[in-house]
Amino acid sequence: MPTITLPDGSQKSFDKPVSAYDVAAAIGPRLAQAALGCKIDGELRDLSTVIDRDCSLAIVTEKTRDKKTDPDALFLMRHSAAHVMAEAIQDVIGKDVLLAYGPPTETGFFYDMHVPEGKKISTEHFDAINKRIAEIIKEDRRFNRYELASSPGLDKLRMEQNKYKVDNAVRALQAQGIAAEMHDDGSVAVAEAPADVKLSFYATGEPGRNWEDLCRGPHVPSTGRIGAARVL
Repeated sequence: MPTITLPDGSQKSFDKPVSAYDVAAAIGPRLAQAALGCKIDGELRDLSTVIDRDCSLAIVTEKTRDKKTDPDALFLMRHSAAHVMAEAIQDVIGKDVLLAYGPPTETGFFYDMHVPEGKKISTEHFDAINKRIAEIIKEDRRFNRYELASSPGLDKLRMEQNKYKVDNAVRALQAQGIAAEMHDDGSVAVAEAPADVKLSFYATGEPGRNWEDLCRGPHVPSTGRIGAARVL
């Protein structure tokens, strides 16, 4: 039964695991509607994160208590917008555009990507890309996180034939203390990992049906919460 300590020092106890969204809803419907993410013991997480232990929890909304823009909210918005932009570019330019990293920055967001020989991305594509971005936001698809153990996760990325994502996965495993190495020929050597070592993916919609990406997260609840984004 988790007991959750809120920023004002008050506590809420639950008789079963609950999501951060459930906690926000228990506090009040307006907070649940405004919520974009959460911080669990100081770590920025998805609003859908299930809490099964005692912890501190802060709900992230667009504005702080003193009516200023919350930098955590901007991080979530921009990180999510990077995913939407990447999906739009692959829809407009082609699925053979290979994605690497797509982080938020202090002024916006970007996505490193490899464009195959014979193709290009230029300002002449911006209208089509921005139109597709607007469509994805309007579709209001959920950001759904799922996790795979290291072996099936790497197998999935190999099947996608994206060496950059395989390299990202190797680095993610290394960060979790797992001996892993990507060789020059693209093969990967990975030590046996405990069951709790996972690779995380985010589907913008339904896993296996909609666009998805290897990613540690977190993200806003759905594309519609981004509001608007443009390639400049």
